[in-house]
Amino acid sequence: MWSRMNRAAEEFYTRLLQEFDEEKKGICKDPFIYEADVQVQLIGRGQPNPLKNILNENDIVFILEKVPLEREETSHVEELQSEETAVSDFSTGENVGPLALPVGRARQLIGLYTMAHNPNMTHLKINRPVTALPPLWVRCDSSDPEGTCWLGAELIATNNSITGIHLYVVSCKANKNYSINLEDLKNSHKKRHHLSTVTARGFAQYELLKSTALDDDTVPTSQTTITLDISWSPVDEILQIPPLSSTATLNIKVESGDPRSPLNHLHRELKFLLVLADGLRTGVTEWPAPLEAKSAVEIVQEFLNDLNKLDGFGDSTKKDTETVKHDSAAFDRSIECLFTVRGDLDFAEQLWCKMSSSVISYQDLVKCFTLVIQSLQCGDIQPWLHSGSNSLLSKLIYQSYHGTMDTVSLSGTLPVQMLLEIGLDKLKKDYISFFIGQELASLNHLEYFISPSVDIQEQVDRVQKLHHILEIIVSCKLFIKPQHELLFSLTQSCIKYYKQNPLDEQHIFQLPVRPTAVKNLYQSEKPQKWRVEINSGQKKVKTVWQLSDSLPVDHLNCHKPGKYNFSDLTLNSSLEEKISFTNMVTCSQVHFK
Repeated sequence: MWSRMNRAAEEFYTRLLQEFDEEKKGICKDPFIYEADVQVQLIGRGQPNPLKNILNENDIVFILEKVPLEREETSHVEELQSEETAVSDFSTGENVGPLALPVGRARQLIGLYTMAHNPNMTHLKINRPVTALPPLWVRCDSSDPEGTCWLGAELIATNNSITGIHLYVVSCKANKNYSINLEDLKNSHKKRHHLSTVTARGFAQYELLKSTALDDDTVPTSQTTITLDISWSPVDEILQIPPLSSTATLNIKVESGDPRSPLNHLHRELKFLLVLADGLRTGVTEWPAPLEAKSAVEIVQEFLNDLNKLDGFGDSTKKDTETVKHDSAAFDRSIECLFTVRGDLDFAEQLWCKMSSSVISYQDLVKCFTLVIQSLQCGDIQPWLHSGSNSLLSKLIYQSYHGTMDTVSLSGTLPVQMLLEIGLDKLKKDYISFFIGQELASLNHLEYFISPSVDIQEQVDRVQKLHHILEIIVSCKLFIKPQHELLFSLTQSCIKYYKQNPLDEQHIFQLPVRPTAVKNLYQSEKPQKWRVEINSGQKKVKTVWQLSDSLPVDHLNCHKPGKYNFSDLTLNSSLEEKISFTNMVTCSQVHFK
């Protein structure tokens, strides 16, 4: 038996070391299978870490779980499985998520990891000194009475020498009623680690905004979330409201395109701009459905006729502005004041608004620009423009003031580029108007995003980034109503990020805030997550108790974990009482020397 265990420890360590060495060389690999039933994955820094919801860990770590079963194998395997570790029905063909191992198997794997690193195990055929591997964590199926959902092991090293190991046990239970005392937690930690004094640090997370599903299933829901993280020490009692001396951070993730947003009209223009940019790049344009009942040619012809009646010099923005104001009347007044369509649209910007909502083909595009150029050549209109535009249409308009115009062949990609140029000019001015009008940025701050000195595709990319910043600021302005200095700081943080990074609507922007500035957002609210961490100054030696309103372990809803049927608890919307989930993390130390 011992020879078999020794050989298992050697093989297990060798395989983990190989994976670790390849990761250090930058070789990204898929998870590998160990002994047919265990899947092993090395999670690198910055990658999504399944332990973050419990331990707030984000370092490199080995994650071990049960090998996913093929659907066709399920019926045979389920006959051999015990009731304790039976998995959910795979017959639906849906992705059931990560699978957990029996607690006994998890303890065996932790034992092999510990044996391989123990310097006293000199009989093992492992190169000395032993290379310290990253921490190892195993998903467990909670089939034991304690409800163990994770087992973990992390080495203790002193002067590059392995001297011991931390062993972690994480349990998870669903409770309608829970009873826990802070002093009991402290005394338990003192007793386990032979300590006289301990400290307690608290953490609370509040969900300030989470986008909800739309009634219309055909419209994708924008995944927008804003949470507030607060930490403090000392902790006076379980579920203590964070004091005003705490450290607080806003976490903001906003996806553009929610049809309920006051920026929906602007986002629709941006999407049309992206369609044109793709068409210019690929030569194929996928025209969106029009918003207008009339054809684009009819709308542009009426627009030109109206200008002609004004002798070509009048300001025809009044009608458009009134229409927009009427459309936005359904919004709350604070929203309407926050972002309204500019009333100083010049000729090219008005033309963009009309064509972007009605053009459905390349032929429409050519016919519309033909009408415009003919009106300019005949002197029927002499429209006004904002200064600073470098678009081809603007140059033709300036030339028309002097009675001479270059000949333009509306063929190839030129009509697409002409519309793209005036759309870029219009959107840039929209964003400038908002950020400068709200005193959140200066022209100097925005120069990177509005510069015409880069190629047109890069200009489109930068305008898209600027729109995302605007969506972030508007979401915070509407739902959090922070002080101006916080909005200014957030704007500058977003600008700095997007000067250095590509567009990423999944990125979480973090903004440190003073609890006094956001106390009205959390003091009377129930936290989404509340955690206390007890230790004696050693970061890794700790006891953690956490209460959350959602299942913090992503593999338990796939199993039947003893008496805790998490799948039923999380999916049954008819429960009268809100289910809470408690996590307990305990740590033991084993010294090798």
